[in-house]
Amino acid sequence: MKNNHINYVEFQASDLAAIKQFYQASFNWKFTDYGPGYVAFSESGLEGGFFQSDATVQNGALVILYHEDLVQIQHRIMEAGGQISKEIFSFPGGRRFHFMDPAGNELAVWSATPL
Repeated sequence: MKNNHINYVEFQASDLAAIKQFYQASFNWKFTDYGPGYVAFSESGLEGGFFQSDATVQNGALVILYHEDLVQIQHRIMEAGGQISKEIFSFPGGRRFHFMDPAGNELAVWSATPL
């Protein structure tokens, strides 16, 4: 993993079973379930996941970058004009936060470093 590189992409779906069936049948993607509301995919060229949500899809995808120091990169993003939309939180595998760029796109940064 390299700092500041796109590392993961995340989509939302209302029916995780149906979305897994679609991508497996269409592209032979492999899936790993992480509880009832999240499934990760692999064998797609770039790893990612789907989170369960009944909300209307607006942005389509959450691009997730990697950085080993979340606090440092969070400060850099804010200094450059970005706004934090979700503070740093833990998830299975590490921690991450979300931010809005000046154009209104939401992205995230994650780190494997635990709290």
